[in-house]
Amino acid sequence: MEKYQIEEKIVEMLKTVYDPEIPVNLYDLGLIYRIEVFDDLSAEIDMTLTAPNCPAADFMMEDVRQKVESIESIGEVKINLVFEPEWSQDLMTEEAKLELGLL
Repeated sequence: MEKYQIEEKIVEMLKTVYDPEIPVNLYDLGLIYRIEVFDDLSAEIDMTLTAPNCPAADFMMEDVRQKVESIESIGEVKINLVFEPEWSQDLMTEEAKLELGLL
C-alpha cells in the first residue's frame, strides 16, 4: 500500500472515533492536527482535546491508536497529545458544526 493510501485509511479510521461527550468524530471536530506516514509505513498523529482536563483523554488516545494500528500494512503508530494551538470551534468541519447546531 502507498503512503497516501495509508493516510486515507487513517482518516477513514479516525472518523470512527468519537469523543464520548460529543456526537461527532474526532476528525470532524478538528482534534487531529497532523497525520504523517513515513516511508516504512509507520505513522505519527498529533491530536488535541476539546479541553486539557478531558476525562476521556486516555480512552480516546487508545481508541485512536488501536483503530489506526488495525489498518492493513501499517507499521508502528505514535500518538502525540498536543495543546498548541489551542483547540477552538473554528477547527471543526462544516458537517460537525451543523451536527452540533452551531450553524
